[in-house]
Amino acid sequence: MPTTTHKEPRNARSLATRIKRLAALLNPAQPFLVSLRQRDLRRLFAGLVVSQAGDWLYNLALLAFVYERTGSAAWVGITTAARILPEVVLGPIGGVLADRHDRRVVMIVSDVVRAATMAALAVVALAGGPVLLAPILAALCTAAGAVYPQCVAAVMPRLVDEDQLPAANAARVGITGLCVIAGPLVGAALLLLGSAATTFAVNGASFLVGAMIVAALPREATRRPASAEPEAHGSLRADLAAGWRALREHPDTLPLVGADFVSSTIYGALTVLFVLLGQKLGLGAAGYGYLLSALGVGGVLAANLANRAAASDRPRRALIAAVAAVGVPVVLLALTGSTAVALVLAAGIGAGTLTTEVVAETTLQRALDDAVVARAYGLVVPACVAGSAGGALLAPPLVALCGLDATLLLTGTAVLVYGLVAFVRPTLSKPILVHPEVVS
Repeated sequence: MPTTTHKEPRNARSLATRIKRLAALLNPAQPFLVSLRQRDLRRLFAGLVVSQAGDWLYNLALLAFVYERTGSAAWVGITTAARILPEVVLGPIGGVLADRHDRRVVMIVSDVVRAATMAALAVVALAGGPVLLAPILAALCTAAGAVYPQCVAAVMPRLVDEDQLPAANAARVGITGLCVIAGPLVGAALLLLGSAATTFAVNGASFLVGAMIVAALPREATRRPASAEPEAHGSLRADLAAGWRALREHPDTLPLVGADFVSSTIYGALTVLFVLLGQKLGLGAAGYGYLLSALGVGGVLAANLANRAAASDRPRRALIAAVAAVGVPVVLLALTGSTAVALVLAAGIGAGTLTTEVVAETTLQRALDDAVVARAYGLVVPACVAGSAGGALLAPPLVALCGLDATLLLTGTAVLVYGLVAFVRPTLSKPILVHPEVVS
């Protein structure tokens, strides 16, 4: 009898402990709380939030302005391409610049130039200037920003301890997801209250605010790496080759970068397939927004899971679950007719995509030397952007050829096959950890 009377409370305490551990594991705020304890990282993230939120709110206004002036879907497509292509083409060069110069100065110049393009767009909108200037200025804005992500990726390991780097990356990618969700909403509100010119002006001001925030970062964290003095650099081609060589020589980086590329390609395809899936579920045009929002929410909620996965000393094993979280739900989307289930599956894809990105980027920062990390990252970012665009372009012909359900089955299966080939084999060597100087 005494044993029985004490067993239930012990079991209850055990259950409560497990619930608390699960809640801590799933708590999406944890990486943000860890990261924001560092003053300089708070500054970097503040500049990032201002710039990225402005980017997303201006995108909506830009397309609305072009369509209102031309009434042409073709012009909207041209403008969208003008916003994307410079990042693909100039991303590698941005990585070279980030390794050759003081990264704080590069980020400030990037923000100031982007602010100038927004001011010019506002003038075009107010003065009724030629609509051709809209895609041209949009392309210039993207070109000026092509160096920014590489600088952020290279600076972050200098601002936090190595054990906090996964949380910092999870928070940064989570911030991007929040900006994707909130930016268009703010942009829509500005369009309702004002005009496209007002939105362009607000975005320009956001870049100037971002520049001022970045200017407060310590020079010790953003200066050019000691091993990257001007005389250490060769031609542009040689610098790009050094970035590729750094990726190729480490056994873990290429498989992880490949997973990031595959996830980006699937994301691009889903931006098209969700339109058709919304129709299949009987949700109409609103279904696309519901599914895409679920994708973003899933990513944000998985921030702490991504943090834990990136902190693992076996990144390939961590990626197996992340790749499965992308591939399996895509397959299951072809088999469900339930809206609720589809939304949950979309959230799972978002969680897997975010985790893949966080693990891949953390591995790059840990494995590669500070003098070459921006150049390597400069090859990864445009590849992922190109993958996203390619997925969006490939989805329509696949649907026309195979149908929606078969396309979902094929794309999901392709992700799972990649995971098996790339990750289900022993790691060739342990990650080469670089311990950058941490700025207090």
